[in-house]
Amino acid sequence: MNLVVGVDAGGTSSRAVVATTGGRLLGRGLAGPGNPLTAGPDCAAAAVAAAVRTALGSHEPALIEAATLGIAGPATAAQFAPALAALGVNAQVTVVGDVVTAFASGTPAPAGAVLIAGTGAIAASVRADAVERTSDGLGWLLGDEGSGRWLGLRAVRTAVRTWSTPFAASIASRVGVATADEMVYWAQALPWNEIGDLAPLVCEAARSGDPHATAIVDEAVAHLVATLDDLGADGPVVLGGGLLAGDTPVRDGVLKVLRTRGLHPRTGRDPAAGAAWLAARPLSPLTPAALHEALLSP
Repeated sequence: MNLVVGVDAGGTSSRAVVATTGGRLLGRGLAGPGNPLTAGPDCAAAAVAAAVRTALGSHEPALIEAATLGIAGPATAAQFAPALAALGVNAQVTVVGDVVTAFASGTPAPAGAVLIAGTGAIAASVRADAVERTSDGLGWLLGDEGSGRWLGLRAVRTAVRTWSTPFAASIASRVGVATADEMVYWAQALPWNEIGDLAPLVCEAARSGDPHATAIVDEAVAHLVATLDDLGADGPVVLGGGLLAGDTPVRDGVLKVLRTRGLHPRTGRDPAAGAAWLAARPLSPLTPAALHEALLSP
């Protein structure tokens, strides 16, 4: 039995899958952050190795023929290969950007675009398993417009300016403040995780028809569509990240805009399985499309 490994590693967690070259998923693993830039190279490599170890289960590491790692942030195979070799995984390790594996998780097409909105936001044109061009993905200070953290920041700004509204009351209750001044002091401490955690509250309020939340979501949709338009890419569009792959009003809004243009975006499913597809594709007896269906069908 010939095996491959696929990994999706970001600033929050590392997810790994082990699959056969014939498209059968055998195991999954989850570990800590795998972004070398934010977690540090050694910690990132250890987290990826831990996720792979769990995904392997009782299977022999020596059976792994290839490993593809989708990594958020700048990374090289040399940063991860020693930790994997320590597990007994001596196969060739290929590192690609996490936007590449996100695209691969939604389509077997050789080229197209991916729009991701999770904690951050980025669009990328992908061709031949490589990123041709990106738009946004600039971080919370300079961009990531329409992302979860952007939604949370907009919510705090709106709440402190409309303090007497039900929307402000819900934000204040969630972050544990009683006055607008306390909100200001709370925000000045830059509690970014807590600010990003407000995104689901904004989406829920928008679903309920709150005008302030609806305006924030509409603005997020406009930003995300503009980010995608900036690429000018041809081919299929894949939507990824929690805000665009999950059931959210942000996804609904983006889909509505794109469908009025005659586009029918696909939804990225499991980027780790997308990475496994990239690893298995040149080794598989199946066609790329059939292998993709086997690994990533709903």
